[in-house]
Amino acid sequence: MSHHSSLPPVIAIIGRPNVGKSTLFNRVLGTRNAIVDDVPGVTRDRNYTDGTYQGRSFRLVDTGGLDPSATEGMLSLIRRQSQLAIGEADVLIFLMDGREGLSPGDEEIVGLLRGVGKPVFYAINKIDTPKSEPLLADFYRLGQETLYPLSAEHGTGVDELLEAILPLLPPSSEGTDPSESPPRIAVVGRPNVGKSTLINTLLGQDRMVVFELPGTTRDAIDTLVNYRGRSYILTDTAGIRRRGRIERGIEGYSVGRAMRAMGRSDVALLLLDAVEGITEQDTKIAGLALKQGRACIVLVNKWDLRQGNETARQRYELDLRRRLPFLPWAPVLFGSALKPDSISEVFPLVDQVVTAFTTRAPTGQLNKFLQEVIEQNPLPVRRGKPSKAVKSVFMTQVATKPPVFALFVGHPQDVGKTYLRFLENRLREQYQFSGSPIRILVRQK
Repeated sequence: MSHHSSLPPVIAIIGRPNVGKSTLFNRVLGTRNAIVDDVPGVTRDRNYTDGTYQGRSFRLVDTGGLDPSATEGMLSLIRRQSQLAIGEADVLIFLMDGREGLSPGDEEIVGLLRGVGKPVFYAINKIDTPKSEPLLADFYRLGQETLYPLSAEHGTGVDELLEAILPLLPPSSEGTDPSESPPRIAVVGRPNVGKSTLINTLLGQDRMVVFELPGTTRDAIDTLVNYRGRSYILTDTAGIRRRGRIERGIEGYSVGRAMRAMGRSDVALLLLDAVEGITEQDTKIAGLALKQGRACIVLVNKWDLRQGNETARQRYELDLRRRLPFLPWAPVLFGSALKPDSISEVFPLVDQVVTAFTTRAPTGQLNKFLQEVIEQNPLPVRRGKPSKAVKSVFMTQVATKPPVFALFVGHPQDVGKTYLRFLENRLREQYQFSGSPIRILVRQK
């Protein structure tokens, strides 16, 4: 295997559009990870997901349909994506449609595969009953000794295919620590704000299909990236639109996917448009990130189009604080997704924000800090009550990602929002929670 030792081998599923690649992808992984819909070209990018079979790990790639003759717009981009997948895969599954028979397109792909020097498994989909087995005869013209008839939809034949691939998968290394898994960054924002372009620039290769059409990215797509010896997982989410604008079906499924992608990420990297300014939609997306308790970085994209105007930046920052008053703690970058040097701060900032997101404050230290705060600004107490209650106030951190604190007091109802905001600000100063939300729960002692 040519792969970095810690990364699982990559298995890519390739084939013409609409032969059932996403259905097979989902079947192998046992999830509904790819959007499956009977429209050619629904899977446009390479979609990566980690899976295991009989205790051996692999990374499965679902590619956009490989149409060798495509030169028009989107289809030629899908073809390019498939060629990239062929290039980086260790094992290839070439899927064909048993009901349609061997097509000229399939034969061309076989030509592309001839020189790759990697194991290729020829799988024939939609062979779901003994009656359909005669359909295989056509495919023996390819000159391959072993064909793998299967039905991705019903699951028949899939185990036989995986059994044949199994010897090529290295035994899993035991004892890897999940806490050391790379930070996950969800790139979120309105459609067409530059999310895919940003990821391509961060990766230094054309990993996403970038096309001047809103809504090109329909799935949330994960990519592992290494920057200065550290690993990160970047997720490009489908552009989130306003509820009323969501077409039923694919589009609605994509928005749900973007929200879930945010939910399983550590950091939401929110892209704003420097030229269009901050819209109500941006405010909604930022609110979603906060609601899901994600760390947050704001990147104002296309700033190169506004440079040279000294006051523009101050005005934008003021607008930002006004439109996103609930994210005063999120760091803000100004840059252009097209210019690598202008976004070089992204990964160092992610490191800083993830540190804050996973910080755990020792209880002893926390309570020493709390007593100092209370001495300067006493807890609100009821009139006529002695303030000895202050001595028995206690605080402990109960969670990270994001940091959550429990404040134990005699009368929780006395502690209002104003005091909690003051306490949050002091905690932020003390523990540098830059870019991370923090929560304080007031509990009865």
